[in-house]
Amino acid sequence: MLDKTLKDEIQRAYRQILAERNLRPRYGQRLMVAAIANALAGLDKDASSDEDSDEVAPAPVCVVEAGTGTGKTLAYLLATLPIARHFNKKVVLATATIALQEQVIQRDLPDILAHSGMDFSMALAKGRGRYVCLARLDQQLQGNESEQAMRELFGDLLETPAGLGDNTALYEQMLERIGSGEWEGDREDWPTQIRDEEWQPVTVEAGQCAGPRCSYYSRCCFYKARETMETADCIVANHDLVLVDLALGGGAILPDPADTIYIFDEAHHLPFKANNHFAEQIRLRGTLQWLEQMTRSLVKMSADPLLATNNAFARAVAELQSEQPALQSGLSEALLLIQSIIEERQSAGQSAGAATGVTGQEAWHFPAGVLPAELKALSDQLQRQSVAVSRCLRDCVTALRRQMEEGESLEHRQQAEMCFPAVGGMNTRAESICRLWHSLAREDPAGQAPTARWLRELEFNDDHDYLICSSPVLASGTLTEHLWDRCAAAIMTSATLSALGRFDMLTMRAGLPATTEYHRIASPFDYQQAAVLRVPKMQCDPSDSQAHTTAIAELLPRILNDNQASLMLFSSRRQMQDVLALMSAEWQDRILCQDDYQKQQLINLHRKRIDEGQGSVIFGLASFAEGVDLPGKYCEHVIIAKIPFAVPNDPIEATLSQWLSDQGKNPFQVISVPEAAFRLVQAAGRLLRNEADTGTITILDERLVTRRYGKDILDSLPPYRRELMVDL
Repeated sequence: MLDKTLKDEIQRAYRQILAERNLRPRYGQRLMVAAIANALAGLDKDASSDEDSDEVAPAPVCVVEAGTGTGKTLAYLLATLPIARHFNKKVVLATATIALQEQVIQRDLPDILAHSGMDFSMALAKGRGRYVCLARLDQQLQGNESEQAMRELFGDLLETPAGLGDNTALYEQMLERIGSGEWEGDREDWPTQIRDEEWQPVTVEAGQCAGPRCSYYSRCCFYKARETMETADCIVANHDLVLVDLALGGGAILPDPADTIYIFDEAHHLPFKANNHFAEQIRLRGTLQWLEQMTRSLVKMSADPLLATNNAFARAVAELQSEQPALQSGLSEALLLIQSIIEERQSAGQSAGAATGVTGQEAWHFPAGVLPAELKALSDQLQRQSVAVSRCLRDCVTALRRQMEEGESLEHRQQAEMCFPAVGGMNTRAESICRLWHSLAREDPAGQAPTARWLRELEFNDDHDYLICSSPVLASGTLTEHLWDRCAAAIMTSATLSALGRFDMLTMRAGLPATTEYHRIASPFDYQQAAVLRVPKMQCDPSDSQAHTTAIAELLPRILNDNQASLMLFSSRRQMQDVLALMSAEWQDRILCQDDYQKQQLINLHRKRIDEGQGSVIFGLASFAEGVDLPGKYCEHVIIAKIPFAVPNDPIEATLSQWLSDQGKNPFQVISVPEAAFRLVQAAGRLLRNEADTGTITILDERLVTRRYGKDILDSLPPYRRELMVDL
C-alpha cells in the first residue's frame, strides 16, 4: 500500500500542473498514475515481506499499455519521481530513440519541473560515440606527421578516413566553440547536421578511450556529461545505452541497477533490441585479412623507438605472433567448411531465405540452432584460439595504459596515447570474435529457447565472403539475468504492448517475472465516430502475390483522393515497387516512395504538398507503420496492403518456430497471428494522432473476414466503425 504522504504529494503535483497549464484531467492518465504508484509501493520490501523469511521480495515490474492520447509521459513521471526520491532511488527513463530523448529532456521534464511544484534534477545520458573526442580532434587539426605515421602503420585498420579534406574549418570551429563554452561536444547539439564521414575521425568508442589516463581527461566532453549524471535524480537514456550498461555488469555508465527504477517508453522494442545487442557475427574472409594486417601492424609498432622500451608490450606482441597462426589456420578451415556446407545445401535443392533485415542477401540457418558436428568441433577449437589472441591484445592495451601513466618521458607517454585508440579498437574486435565462437560452441541449456545460428553469403563487387551469425531467439534469459533480477523496479509502457488482447507475447519475449502487474488503459479517442475501417472485396488471396499486386494497383486509383493525404503501408518491398510500377504516370508523380527519399525528407515533402493544397500519397514499409506522426490533415487515409505477417524464413523466427513445434505448440497461433495483430494495430494507429483527427483505414486483405484467425486479428483492433467486404 502506498504511503499516504506520497499519495498526497503525487495528487498535489498532478492538480498543480493541470491548473498552471490550464489542462483538463484525463481519466486514463489518472488510472496510469495510480497503477504505477501502487506497483512501486512494492519497493517498501521491509514492510511487505515476511520477517521470518529469508527470501528477498521480487522487484516490482509494472506493464502499462496506454492508448494514444493518454498522456503517458506525464503520468509515469509524476508517479515515479516522488516515490524514487522517497526510497532513495534513481530514475532512468529509457526511450526508443535519441530523438525521443531530446524531447523528454528539452520539453517534458522542464515542463513538469516548472509547473508541478516538484523538485528534482535531471541529466541526459548518451553513449561515448555521440561526443567529440578532444584527443582525436587535436590530432586531426595537427595533422600531420603523427596522423600520417599512424596511417602508414595501421592502414585500413583505422576506421576513420585519411586526410582532413574539407573538414579543417569544421574542426577548428568545434575546438573554438568548446573553448568558449558555446558547445559541449554533443553531436546533436551542433547547429548543423554533421555527416558520418566528418564525425568518425573525431570520436571514439569505449574500447578506444584511455579514460583517466588520457591527457585530455579533465576537459573530456563525455566525462563532463557523466559527472552531471552522478547527482541527477532522473537520467534520460535510450534502450541501447541501458543494454550496454547492463552488459557491462550495470553501474558502469548508468546508476547501479539495484538503486534504479527503470522506465521503458515504447517498451515493445526492448526484447528485440536486447536480442540485437547480444547477437554476434563475423565476416570470415574479412576477419582473416584483418588478423594478418593487425599482427603486422603491432609488430611494426613494437619496433618504434618510443615503444621498444615497453617490455610488457613487446612480450604481448611476441605472444600474439605465436598464437595468431593457429587462429588463422582455424579460420581458413572454417571458411572451406562453410563453403562446402552451402554447396551441399544448394546441390540438394535447398533454398536460402532473405537474411534478417538485409535485402538481397541469403541466409542459411541451422535447424534448432544445432551445428553440424564438424562445424561444432571447429567452433570449440576457434573459441580457444580466439581467446588466446584476445588475451594478447588485452595485454597490449594494459601495457600502453601503463606507459601513458609511467612512461619515462612526455614523448613516450604521448606515443602510447596516440597508439591507444587503434590498439583498443583491435581488442574490441577480438573480443567480439571470441563471443561469436563461444556462442557457436556452447550447448544451449535444456528446456530453454535455443540460440539461432546461421550463415550469410555476401558479395561485394567481385569479392565473396561469408558471414556467420548467432542470436538469442528470445531475450527472456538475457533480461532476467541482467535486468529483472537486479533492478529496484521497472515500468514498461507503450501504446501497443498486448497482442490479441493478451500480454502473452510480451511476457514470453521479455521473460517478465511471474509477479509482473499488467494494465490496459483505453485511449480517450472516440474510435466509432472518428474513423471507419474498410475491408473491401479483393477477389484474390494475398498468398497469390502477383494477383494481389495487380488487384491493389487496379483498386488504388478508385480509393485514393486527389486532394487527400494518404499513407499506404506494405509488408514487402517487392510488392511496393511492383504496385508503383503498375500505377499510371499521373499517380506516380503524386506518390512519394520510401525507396526514393530519406525518411524525414519524405515526410517534409509530404507535409509541404498538403500545406500547398495538393494531394500526397506515401508508399512505405514497416518503418512507416510506427513512430510516424502525421496528425490532422497530414494523414486522412491509411491503406494497408495485407496482414503484416513476419517473413517466414527469418533465421531467428524460424529457429523459434521449430523450438515451439518441438514443444507441441503451433508456432502460427503462438507467434505469427499475435505478432501480425500487434503490427496491424500499430499500422492502423497512424491515422488518429489526437482527439480531433478523423479518417479511413482500408485493409486490402479478405483474410480478416474469411479466416478464423483473421477475425481474431480484426477484433483486436480499436472499435472503429466497420465496413466489411464492401465493393469499392
